[in-house]
Amino acid sequence: MKAVFKRLMTIAGLAATIAGVSTAALAAESGMKEWQFGFQKSVTDVMDDITWFNDFTLIIITIVTLMVLALLIICIFRFGVKSNPVPSRTSHNTMIEVVWTIAPILILVVIAIPSFRLLYKQLDIPEYDMTVKATGYQWYWGYEYTDEGMGELSFDSLMIQNDERQAVADARGVSLNEVPRLLAVDYDLVIPVETTVRMQVTSEDVIHSFAMPSFGVKIDAIPGRLNETWFHARQEGVFYGQCSELCGKDHAFMPIAIRVVSTDQFQTWAAAAQDDLDTANEQLMASIAADKKLAVKGKLEEISVAAK
Repeated sequence: MKAVFKRLMTIAGLAATIAGVSTAALAAESGMKEWQFGFQKSVTDVMDDITWFNDFTLIIITIVTLMVLALLIICIFRFGVKSNPVPSRTSHNTMIEVVWTIAPILILVVIAIPSFRLLYKQLDIPEYDMTVKATGYQWYWGYEYTDEGMGELSFDSLMIQNDERQAVADARGVSLNEVPRLLAVDYDLVIPVETTVRMQVTSEDVIHSFAMPSFGVKIDAIPGRLNETWFHARQEGVFYGQCSELCGKDHAFMPIAIRVVSTDQFQTWAAAAQDDLDTANEQLMASIAADKKLAVKGKLEEISVAAK
């Protein structure tokens, strides 16, 4: 009975794993979920540091807040009119003034050191493997692959309307959840995994802002100016962002979708996209679907072996 129970538990565990894979990694997990609290899942070193810095400053803020609260409570009970009917007439206290001057300075120094390091890491573009230019329009994004061998590949990326989501999901052979409302676009920006990408960002009309939370990227798109940033995605999947600058009536409807794929998939897609972008995207989705099936098959084999 013990062996049978153990086997059943193993099968249940692997089944749960498959369910997780099919809805997360195999569904091109975007780092988002319903009722999410906190940042999206990080897929770059820069976002790792941003997440750490956020937690670090939150700890400091919490400690300072609790100390101030404790002082307020002490003052209320110790120096209230009932417990202290004759107030002190002391007007200055050198030690207190030194402490409340030096302590904030030390706190700011402790915050500033990792802050400057993170800021430098974001702004200092390392040696990059490819360059993509993103141009903001009212109200959508245009992308251009500027490297040699890309055949001046460029396209516009517009949000998929809510009444079109099911048709797009059917055409791509994915579930409706993989075409998220107000985030999915007709043409994803396709990027190879484990590749350092330099993003050049500008605008053709008003100020926009190119923001990709999972990558730790947020940079303004300003008319007449070419701003630069970078990212190095270490995980395949589809990741979503939005314009983060109030740019007009459809500001909330110009999302960003970046599809990170394997190097082989990207090379195949890039070669085909120069002739026919729609066909290239269909072939890419078919390749991703085949990888999903292989992953599910591998998990099923694990269950089969564990059940024996």
